[in-house]
Amino acid sequence: MSDATPLVRVAVRLFSVASVAASFVLGIITLYSSGVGLIDPKLHRAIGFALALIIAVAVSQKRRTDQGKSTPLYLAIDAALVVAGLWSIWSFLFVQTEMETALYDVTTRDALPALAGLVVFLELCRRLWGWGLFAVGTFGVLYLLFGQDLPGIMAHSGFSLKEVAEALWYNTNKGVFGSITNIVLSTVFIFIIFGVLLEGTGAGDTLLKFAFLATRRTRGGPAHAAILASSLFGTMSGSTVANIVGTGTFTIPMIKKRGFSPTFAAGIEATASSGGQIMPPIMGAAALVMADLTGVGYLNIIIAALFPALFYYFSLFSAVTVEARRQGIDVQEMTVDDHITRTDMINSVLFAGPILVVIGSLLFGLSTSAAGFYAVVVLLGLSVINPEVRGDPARIWRSFLKGAEAGATLLIAIAAIGILVGSLDSTGLGLKLANIIASIRGESLFSALLVAMAGALILGMGMPTLPAYLIIILVMGPAIQALGVSMLTAHMFVFYYGVASSLTPPVAIAAYAAAPIARANPLMTAFMSFRLGMAKFIIPFVFAFYPTILIVEEFSLLPFLWIVARTCFCIWLFSSALSGFDRRKLSVPEIVIRFVTAFACLVTDPMFHLPAVALGLALVAFDVRAGRSAAMKTEATQ
Repeated sequence: MSDATPLVRVAVRLFSVASVAASFVLGIITLYSSGVGLIDPKLHRAIGFALALIIAVAVSQKRRTDQGKSTPLYLAIDAALVVAGLWSIWSFLFVQTEMETALYDVTTRDALPALAGLVVFLELCRRLWGWGLFAVGTFGVLYLLFGQDLPGIMAHSGFSLKEVAEALWYNTNKGVFGSITNIVLSTVFIFIIFGVLLEGTGAGDTLLKFAFLATRRTRGGPAHAAILASSLFGTMSGSTVANIVGTGTFTIPMIKKRGFSPTFAAGIEATASSGGQIMPPIMGAAALVMADLTGVGYLNIIIAALFPALFYYFSLFSAVTVEARRQGIDVQEMTVDDHITRTDMINSVLFAGPILVVIGSLLFGLSTSAAGFYAVVVLLGLSVINPEVRGDPARIWRSFLKGAEAGATLLIAIAAIGILVGSLDSTGLGLKLANIIASIRGESLFSALLVAMAGALILGMGMPTLPAYLIIILVMGPAIQALGVSMLTAHMFVFYYGVASSLTPPVAIAAYAAAPIARANPLMTAFMSFRLGMAKFIIPFVFAFYPTILIVEEFSLLPFLWIVARTCFCIWLFSSALSGFDRRKLSVPEIVIRFVTAFACLVTDPMFHLPAVALGLALVAFDVRAGRSAAMKTEATQ
């Protein structure tokens, strides 16, 4: 920036000021629409995208400036993007207003601003989110324009430029300004701001300290603390990468210091951070969208997600315990100051108070967005109890702007998803793919879920959770529901693989974010994360076959307790088999038997799972006895 011309410096400064103003207005609109009064839907979406456009251009420009690449040409392109984008948004608002007041058909003349808008938002999506989402949105546009020339089931009847504009731009049910955009603006935005404010008020630091205190007597120590802290921090932030940065910069060095390898330290942080989005009570943006798409109350989503999330974190605790045993790491005194001070106890209210407000609001029947609004109000009121906030009140202002900016960048991603929604809905491609999956699966639910899992992991690879979830449910959802599973179960199934895709090599964004902090090899970290998070690939099958675990649809106490016990036992056998260690090093036959037994414990037929449980218990008992014998021999020789 110091080498830039005066013109470039002034232009960058103007964009930065405009971004701050746009973030403030977007935040105020979010607060108003969540807790004060409704805004005309078409106006809300138009203003939201207009402000997001300005913020997105400024954010991408800042990234370019930090790399020393700002030039007058780039600034001119940015200005052109803003002008073209605002023109296209005004056109949407004009056409929608005309449709409400008179009979109005979209004309060929209206197609030009619509296509300009599609180009602008796809380019911003490429800048902010990379080539993956850009390719998804571009496919939606090109498929509508040229799909009639494709072979087989990919072919459709053809769309004119006017019809493409109507499907992807001038539509409040699908496309860029469709229902998903409405959900994000009216429900998700307030929780994004809430999560960033929680972090900014110091709640994250207090959570980390309590996590270290709670796990100071375990073998894993800081590794277990990282799991606990990431589960709590992640449910606030809803972002895997933000979770890793927020907790990993402190926990990863501590895990390494305890004796774990850098790859393991980065891997456990990546898996724990990615799981924050499946952990109630907040769960991030995807769960909020799921509640609207399924028509199931957000409180029911929280209840349904609870036990699958606990299974996942139990698997991580098990993996750390087994790894600590394998490396001979014993319980140690914490090297950090784990004394909880009076200030820490007071600051804990910053986290507990707003979360209780969210749950209480939902229990009293308030809308999800209203619950988020009141949580923000309570948090802002409580923030003054933190001495750091009193010493630097501007951190609330910075967090508020940061939250609005995070929401704006998410809205750019939603534009690409909206394009895909409009394309799939207009052409019926999603239903065609569902029929293909149905033909592949035959009569087996298990094989069908395997196909759906593979497709979900591929579709979600390298994407943030919310876009990944939306893409997967659009393409795979109809096929999964056709198998006879409920809508909620289908959505939870693909939601889990949307989260799991961040751990799947070779595009494991969670692992790549954690590896530099640990100074570990990114690809090896990706494989370690994949191994440690393997339970996330199994749990969706468990609740697909045993929906009683989700509680809210089919619940029976005894079957529920039985499958919970079997799942926990399966996870332990699975974790120890993956590590090749339990109380002692396991032989290859023992590892194979544990794998087979673990999966057999989950088979629905008692003829299989009862003998499997008995065999598993025998394996554990044998291992405990062999471990004691080996320990006694070691003591005798010393």
